[in-house]
Amino acid sequence: MRGEALALRLTELAGTGEGDLRSLVGEFRRSEVLVPVVDGALLSVATGPVRWLFAFTSMETLESFAGQRGEVIDEWVPVFGARLVDQVIPDIGGLVGVAVDVAGAAPMMLPPVRGIVPDVVALDGVGAAV
Repeated sequence: MRGEALALRLTELAGTGEGDLRSLVGEFRRSEVLVPVVDGALLSVATGPVRWLFAFTSMETLESFAGQRGEVIDEWVPVFGARLVDQVIPDIGGLVGVAVDVAGAAPMMLPPVRGIVPDVVALDGVGAAV
């Protein structure tokens, strides 16, 4: 499933300020998102001890983001949210969260905490070190 359902849920949450966050994380896990690749690496930014991977629900939001940052993104990888948080983030190591649609009307940050990323790489998890 592409990210359309996730984008709709994000828009609803942004509009009302109410929603089931656990359900929203589930929607992210089931959705296919686009992760930009620049110079052979997944595009990310570090803020303090956390590295944030960028993910987008559509080409429109990805292109908007690239335009705002002046980034040239020639490549992107479609990946299901579950694979991103369960497999990719642990392989990166350290504290890694996901910034979804950051240039869109309804952005969402998925911090590296239990219930979102595996416990071993969660800020509040078993193996986390800050």
